[in-house]
Amino acid sequence: MAAKTSLADPFRKPSPLRRGDRVAVIAPSGPVPSERLSVGLAVLSARHPVLQSDGLLSKRGFLAGDDGRRLAELRWALSDPQVQAVFCARGGHGALRLLPSLLNMEPSELPIRPLVGFSDVTVLHALCALHRRVTIHGPVVTQLGELSESDQSSLWSLLEGELPSPMTELMSIGPPLPPVRGRLLGGNLEVLSRLCGTALQAALTQSGPVVLLIEEVTEAPYRIDRALTQLLVSGALRCVVAVVVGDLVRCEGPAEHPTALAVIAERLSGLGVPIVAGLPLGHGARNRAVPLGVEVEVCARRGALSFVEACVT
Repeated sequence: MAAKTSLADPFRKPSPLRRGDRVAVIAPSGPVPSERLSVGLAVLSARHPVLQSDGLLSKRGFLAGDDGRRLAELRWALSDPQVQAVFCARGGHGALRLLPSLLNMEPSELPIRPLVGFSDVTVLHALCALHRRVTIHGPVVTQLGELSESDQSSLWSLLEGELPSPMTELMSIGPPLPPVRGRLLGGNLEVLSRLCGTALQAALTQSGPVVLLIEEVTEAPYRIDRALTQLLVSGALRCVVAVVVGDLVRCEGPAEHPTALAVIAERLSGLGVPIVAGLPLGHGARNRAVPLGVEVEVCARRGALSFVEACVT
């Protein structure tokens, strides 16, 4: 069943994560490359004891094992009292296949603990937003060991309670409107478009004013156009007051076609909201962690995204 929430319900924040707290690593989507996982686990385990299931490296085609295995692992990580935070090993594909079972979970089965990941983890972020839970759009474990020390440090600082530093020197691709505030929600654009028509669409329409975060990889401009159009015509963007764009990696098309960024500017221009691009997060060389479900401010004139509140309490 979908969560019964109203605009009056606050988003609930996890407790700060401290060195030595146990964390779980799960694979809710695609199969996990063992070498990259080992490098990321070395970084993570230097700060936290890591718990994982025996099936973490399972592979069934483009999935990290069958739906039952991945669902059971997710339920374990969310419910085990020894676990203080949940890190996703990688993205890929497969989380949406679990949606019918996830929607039958009671709010009590979603303890308030940090959930960290991006890409296909967008499905889980939307589920948590539906239940009014703050989560972390941040690196998956297979990416963690490849990031700069500053991006790693930003993740730890975020989880430990520091207010994120503003993201500045962003590019305004919309009207130079005054600053606006809203709740930061979103994730991977293609995955977000696939939530249209499901109960998770309400995460964007029942959370008050929304600052929409999008990023993408290997989607041609015409496919970005299609995904944005789906979101627009479905009504999923009716509460959006600003848009912030992360990396658009390998999203080029033929030279005679508009760029991915130009498509975003044109498709979303009808919203009449500020749009800024250039956030160092997503599938590129950078992936700065940001909290989802917290209030932020977007100033297109200054090219800045500022965080009004921390993600833990």
